Amino acid sequence: MIEVLRLGHRIVRDKRISTHVALVARSMGASKIYYTGQKDKSYEESVNRISKEFGGKFEIEHIKKFENLFKEKTVVHLTMYGEDFRKVMNKITSENLLIVVGGEKVLWEVYEMASYNVGVTNQPHSEVAALGIFMDHLVNSEYPSFEDGKVRIKPSSKGKEFY
Repeated sequence: MIEVLRLGHRIVRDKRISTHVALVARSMGASKIYYTGQKDKSYEESVNRISKEFGGKFEIEHIKKFENLFKEKTVVHLTMYGEDFRKVMNKITSENLLIVVGGEKVLWEVYEMASYNVGVTNQPHSEVAALGIFMDHLVNSEYPSFEDGKVRIKPSSKGKEFY
C-alpha cells in the first residue's frame, strides 16, 4: 500500500500544487493522501470529485500531527537535500510505504524520522515532479487502470477522446 503525506498545505499559496500532488499520487497507484497545515474543504472536494469521476479507490484526509503515520511504515521523504533516490530504490517496496512531500519549510524532525531522505535531483525542483519521478520508478511504469471510472480517457495522438 502506497500512501502520500503532503506537509504544510496553505490554502492561498498551495491550492494547485497540493491538488497536483494528489493527482499524481492517485494516478500512479497511491491509495491515500494525508495533508497537514490548513484544512481545506475545497481541496478535499476536488480530489474526491476526480476519484469519483475517473475511478479507483483514493482517499484524502487532513491530519494535525504526522508523527503517528511514521510508525511501522517505510517512510521516504522526497527532498532535494537527500541522497540520490536511484541508489536506494532496490531497498524500497510499495508495501506499507509512506512518501512524504514537503510544502513550507520541513521540520528537521521529518528528516530524522524518515527511513530514507531522497532526492530526484539536488537542484531546486517541484514537489509534483519529484513525486512523479519517484513513483514512476517505484511502480516500474506500471500504472493502475481505473475500470470503475465514469470518465475514461482513450489515448489519442490528437484531440480528446473518451470511452
